Amino acid sequence: MLEEYLDTITNMENYADGIIVIDDQAKVIYIRQFKPDLSPLDERRAIGKSIFEIYPTLKPETSTLIAAIQRGETTLNNRETLTTSTGESFQIIDNTFPIKQDDSIIGAVSVATFPDKDFSLSGINLHSDTVPQVKDLYTIEDIIGRSKQTQDLRIQICRVSATSSSVLIYGSTGTGKEMVAQSIHSASERKNKKFISQNCAAIPATLLESIFFGTVKGAYTGAENKAGIFESADGGTIFLDEINSMDINLQAKLLRVLEERKITRIGGVDAVNVNVRIIAATNKRPSLCIQDGTLRPDLFYRLGSVTIDVPDLRDRLDDLPLLTDYFISLYNTSMHKHITGVSKEVMEIFKIYAWPGNVREFRNIIEGAFNLCDDSVIDVGSLPSYLLSEFDLTRSDPEDEDKSVEVQWTGSLKGTMDAYEKKLILHAIDSHKSLTAAAEYLGITRQSLNQKLRKYNL
Repeated sequence: MLEEYLDTITNMENYADGIIVIDDQAKVIYIRQFKPDLSPLDERRAIGKSIFEIYPTLKPETSTLIAAIQRGETTLNNRETLTTSTGESFQIIDNTFPIKQDDSIIGAVSVATFPDKDFSLSGINLHSDTVPQVKDLYTIEDIIGRSKQTQDLRIQICRVSATSSSVLIYGSTGTGKEMVAQSIHSASERKNKKFISQNCAAIPATLLESIFFGTVKGAYTGAENKAGIFESADGGTIFLDEINSMDINLQAKLLRVLEERKITRIGGVDAVNVNVRIIAATNKRPSLCIQDGTLRPDLFYRLGSVTIDVPDLRDRLDDLPLLTDYFISLYNTSMHKHITGVSKEVMEIFKIYAWPGNVREFRNIIEGAFNLCDDSVIDVGSLPSYLLSEFDLTRSDPEDEDKSVEVQWTGSLKGTMDAYEKKLILHAIDSHKSLTAAAEYLGITRQSLNQKLRKYNL
C-alpha cells in the first residue's frame, strides 16, 4: 500500500517543494526535496530514522505528522519552523494527511512548500499607526547558529520565558534584539496574547506618552477616547526598543506603571489595572546609559532583574556558514535564483571582517551579492566595495599617521589575511598599554583577542 502511494506522490514536483512520509511508528520511509538548495536536510541519512531524531525540536503534542498517525487528523496550511539535528532551521507551510489501509492508519505524509514571505528582521508587519502589533512572531527556532554563544542565548531565552519578570536586552545595532524579545514572548504563557513593539526613539515624548497610556476626549485639542498600548496589550508583552532614548520624565512614569501595574489615560482620572510584561532593549551598555543620564538608575534596577546580552556577530563567527546558507536559501526563493554558496575567499573575508552592523549588515551584503552574482557561487567580485576596501592591507595608527601595517601577498587570500590579522594584533598590542585597550582599538572583545593570540601563538 505505501509503495503504491509513493508512486503517486513522486509526481508532485510542480506544486510541492518537499515531501516526507512516515510509517505508523513515526519513522521516515520516504523523503524527497524538489528544491534541495532551500533545505539543509540530508535525504539519505533521514531514511529509517524517527522524525524526532531528524527534527529534535519537534514535539509530539504539536507535530502534525503525529496527529495524523495517532488521531487520523488532516492539517492544512500549517506554518512551522523546523530545526535539524545539526542546528539548521528553515520554515515551511505543510499539508499533512493520514495514510489509511482499510480502517487502519499505516502512516502519514506531509507535503511542504517554502513560504514566499520573508521572515527576516525587516519582515515585521505592523498593526495600525499607533499600536504596532507584530503578527508573525519569531520563535527560538529562528535564532540560527550552533556556536556556544548562540546556544547560551537560546538557553537564556527558554529560562526567561517561563516567568513574567521584566527583561532588559543589550545588543549592538543589528544583532537581533527584537528577535530575542519575540522569541521570549512566543515561548511564554503569554504567547496567545498580543506582542506590541514600540521604538522609543522614533516618536516625540508627548506623543509617546499618549501611545503608552491612551487619552480621553478633550485632554488636548483633537484628543479622543483611545486606549494606549498598555491597555491594548493586557495579558501580553510590550517591547520597548531604544529605551535609553525615552524622555527621562516619561521614564519615571513608566517606572510607576511597572511598580503599581496601573495606568491612567492622559486627561483621565480613573486608574486601569494592566497585566503586561515589559521587555526593553538598548544598543548601549546600561551602565553607560546611566552614566550619561539617558537611563534612570531606578528604572534600570526595575527592568534589569533579568538582563540578556545578545552577542555581536564577530563574537560568534562559527555561525557564519549556517547564516550564509540561511540567507542564500531566503534570497534564492525571493529572487528565483539557484546560488549554491560562497567561494572560500568570500568566507575567509566574512570570518575576518569586524561586522559593525552585525547580522543586519551580513544579510544586506548577501542580498547585494545576489543582485550582482551571475554564477552559482558568490565570489569576491560580488561583494560591496566598502567591504573590500577594508582589506587593502594597510591601516593607519590614529596616534601616529606615519605608521601603517603592511603585508606581502603570500600566494593565497587566506594566508595573506592571516598575516594581516597577526600584524594588526601585534601592532595594537605594541601601541596600547593593556590587552583591553588593544581589543577596543581592534573593535573586538577581550575574549576574542585572547582567542586570536592563541591562534597565532602570540
